[in-house]
Amino acid sequence: MAVTIRIPTQLRPIAGGSSTVAVEGATVGEVLKGLEAAHPGFHERLFDEQGNLRRFVNVFVADEDIRFLDGIDTPVAAGSTVSIVPAVAGG
Repeated sequence: MAVTIRIPTQLRPIAGGSSTVAVEGATVGEVLKGLEAAHPGFHERLFDEQGNLRRFVNVFVADEDIRFLDGIDTPVAAGSTVSIVPAVAGG
């Protein structure tokens, strides 16, 4: 069973305008690789040159921030939702 990825508005053009994309994967890293395979261009927007998630990119699995779990090695159950949420700054 697939995992649903919620795509933020500013990244939807890469996904052909879709707000969600279904991909396969057992971890966040595998899911994000599946997203890149289905819609090339996500990797460079989400990861830095060292292969780490960019500081301003937040990823959640079932509303839990992966930074407080196992990072991109966080397990993802079939049918789960992974949300990509860009950081918001300002004042």
